[in-house]
Amino acid sequence: MGLKSYNPTTPVLRYKQISDKSEITAEKPYKPLTEGLKRTSGRNNQGRITSRRRGGGHKKLYRLIDFKRDRANISCVVETIEYDPNRTARIALVKYTDGQRRYIIAPEGIKVGDKLNSGDGAEFKLGNSLAMRDIPLNTMIYNIEVKPGKGAQLARSAGAAGEIIAKDGKMVQVRLPSGEIRRVMEICTATVGQASNVDHSNEVSGSAGRSRWLGKRPSVRGVAMNPVDHPLGGGEGRTSGGRHPCSPWGKSAKGTKTRNNKATDKFIVKRRTKRA
Repeated sequence: MGLKSYNPTTPVLRYKQISDKSEITAEKPYKPLTEGLKRTSGRNNQGRITSRRRGGGHKKLYRLIDFKRDRANISCVVETIEYDPNRTARIALVKYTDGQRRYIIAPEGIKVGDKLNSGDGAEFKLGNSLAMRDIPLNTMIYNIEVKPGKGAQLARSAGAAGEIIAKDGKMVQVRLPSGEIRRVMEICTATVGQASNVDHSNEVSGSAGRSRWLGKRPSVRGVAMNPVDHPLGGGEGRTSGGRHPCSPWGKSAKGTKTRNNKATDKFIVKRRTKRA
């Protein structure tokens, strides 16, 4: 896989750089593992917008992903590698020896025909899902469980990977993609490897139209609004009203800690690090 660039025959194409999708082997999804997905456009059950700048976009089917990998000690074979419009990573359709098929998040480097397994006694290899007590230190992992049996919740997006850095009794210390070091129970599972589509972070949409296809609506700066619409609005010329960046409701947008979950503070060994 790689990135595809274009000759600058138009201003839109000058900086456009998207995935060439060379690793994808099937155009249409496996229909029994799909279901309809209603677009909410960022609105809650009362019809009020709770997530701004969402709406429109192309119609999509939701692919049912197996985040639990609970078919222990039953081997499967990778049949196809597919594009999923609902996530940044690629997905793989696997077929088990008893004929059942499931979708999983594809690891980087997986190929059609590769055999995978999961559960206790599974071989330590790319794409296999194991309990973290059975995974060696300094191993790259993704699809990380937080609660045993609940399914993967961490490191699921394109190119994401954590690292097991220590084992302490019944707990394992994992460095997450954000830089945070977190303690997780050793019986929680993770998949060996790194989530596929690593070059996603280097993609450049190139056009406003493509963003609309993806369901992203325009973003208007607060300083460009009127005072009635935003705390930073109004003024003669370019002015921010003499205050720090904030949301339309006055909540600070930079530098203020917003995390408030004391129940899980005890599991965090080190807070996430700032990215350059």
